[in-house]
Amino acid sequence: MIEFQHVSKAFGKAIALNDFSHQFHPGKITGLFGPNGAGKSTTLKMIAGLNRPDRGQVLVDGQPPQQVKEKVAFLPEIDHLYNWMTVKQAAAFLRSFYTDWDQSRFQGLLEYLDLNEDMKVASISKGQRAKVKLLLTLSRKAPYVLMDEPLSGIDVLTREEIISTLIRGFREGEQTIIISTHEIAEIENIIDEVVFIDNGRIKLIGNAEDLRQERAMSLVEIMKEAFRHAG
Repeated sequence: MIEFQHVSKAFGKAIALNDFSHQFHPGKITGLFGPNGAGKSTTLKMIAGLNRPDRGQVLVDGQPPQQVKEKVAFLPEIDHLYNWMTVKQAAAFLRSFYTDWDQSRFQGLLEYLDLNEDMKVASISKGQRAKVKLLLTLSRKAPYVLMDEPLSGIDVLTREEIISTLIRGFREGEQTIIISTHEIAEIENIIDEVVFIDNGRIKLIGNAEDLRQERAMSLVEIMKEAFRHAG
């Protein structure tokens, strides 16, 4: 389980999280939604152990994230691939750090995503880079998978491939996926739980299907309503 207990975090005068408390349900796909600067990326980086709280604590299975990094696979928004590497070299680099690397899963996803391990990162398209980032993230058996804007700036067909890959690889009940994105409409049908945050605080949480039925709205419409007067 991932738990935030009264977590606050500021970067200079900018408040990223403000007394943020929440338990992310295990075995679910959770959508983390909100406007720019709401605290979404900071939340994911806290879970990944890349940022530490100023106050409060974050726990992953009852321990600080820095002590259980092997349980978390993080796909950041920034492009972290080394241009001089091939896909095969990038995979070998990650495999040297994580004992949960699944080579058979890597090979299967490589084929499914229509990628070649001899492709050089410097020469592939933006959509292919997005698929390579996803490939490397999902080739681990980590119980917690974090994705920060995995669909940002890529074409519709590549987005569909990425979403299909997420559905194909998700182990319901065994794996927890948290996705931060502005492309809510694209992933609405795969989301189990939603967390809307604004100014570092929870604005609205709930089961995605229950919220849609109660309000007779899509998640996009619910977000528009929730944040109409935000900021």
